[in-house]
Amino acid sequence: MSEDGKGKSAAIAALVILLGTGVVFYFLPRVMIALGDVSPWLAGVFGTLLVLGFFLLFWLRARYQRNREG
Repeated sequence: MSEDGKGKSAAIAALVILLGTGVVFYFLPRVMIALGDVSPWLAGVFGTLLVLGFFLLFWLRARYQRNREG
């Protein structure tokens, strides 16, 4: 794939990831309130895992890209 294709592919992947996580984070307060009715700890753990998952997703993507390039 050409350099231009790699940049476009990366931009599209980043856009999809950001839009997906944006939708998830939009509904996060409602989900956490519902979980907080069951257990405040459950809501806190869920929110923490979701935020960490966001960063984990980008870390894994960067690691994958580094391994692909050599």
